[in-house]
Amino acid sequence: MADYERVLCVKNEVFVFKIPPRPSNRGYRAADWDLQNPQWTGRLRVVSRDKRLFIKLEEKSSGDLFAQCPVETYPSVAVESVMDSSRYFVLRLMDENGRTAFIGIGFSDRGDSFDLNVSLQDHFKQLKQEDELVKATKELESAPKLDLGFKEGQTIKINIGNKKSDRPKGKSSSGGGIGLIAPPPGSGGIKISPQGGAIAPQQQQSTVQPQNTQSNAGNLDLFNDFISPAPAPAPVQSTAASSSVAQAQLQSAGNDPWGDFTSAGSNSSSGNTDNDWIQF
Repeated sequence: MADYERVLCVKNEVFVFKIPPRPSNRGYRAADWDLQNPQWTGRLRVVSRDKRLFIKLEEKSSGDLFAQCPVETYPSVAVESVMDSSRYFVLRLMDENGRTAFIGIGFSDRGDSFDLNVSLQDHFKQLKQEDELVKATKELESAPKLDLGFKEGQTIKINIGNKKSDRPKGKSSSGGGIGLIAPPPGSGGIKISPQGGAIAPQQQQSTVQPQNTQSNAGNLDLFNDFISPAPAPAPVQSTAASSSVAQAQLQSAGNDPWGDFTSAGSNSSSGNTDNDWIQF
């Protein structure tokens, strides 16, 4: 399968100059070139084919190839920047037979030279990342694999129950029993020691407070003027005297069957002054 070309940068105007031999080991200077009389004007394209990179100089109208510069790495001898300007470069051309020649190129706009620099740097940066990725993949494949599968006869146990709390739970008062109200602070209720044992409540001495009768008496005194004194109770007869009187009454009533009517008549006659009533 033939490799396809990927175009990285295109500049429609580029100038080609004939350059003198390198004056020193420090580099080239654009001031030594005849900048007013370029040798050729055309189009520049930067293309990549697989991992190889080429800078091609082509005719504007027909697109015919004028010359090309293979670039193995950047920066390198294939593409060099001049010392006194950022718009000019020195390219190493190479034909099919392997012969080389050095020419100078330049741009009228500084942005064009910047784009050429960026396209070259991005290409070789991407190649470096791809190489690192391939190397890491090989190391991962060659490393011993971790076997996380179950061995023959190996089992595991999973506990999905609720986690038991270490804290003791209090009894709920909603179960039908009589709920107990917690004692107030300092009342000597049941306390739990750090070791888990219960401490009995302290016995409290019951104290009887005397009733405040003075306040009740004061309240009654406010109504003494409006309440009349109660009548004195009748004297209580002794038990023996009361029983003898009752027996005498029964005897007299037993001897005279008309005693009740007679007594009633005598009482009525004594109090009545009218002589028209007949006594029986």
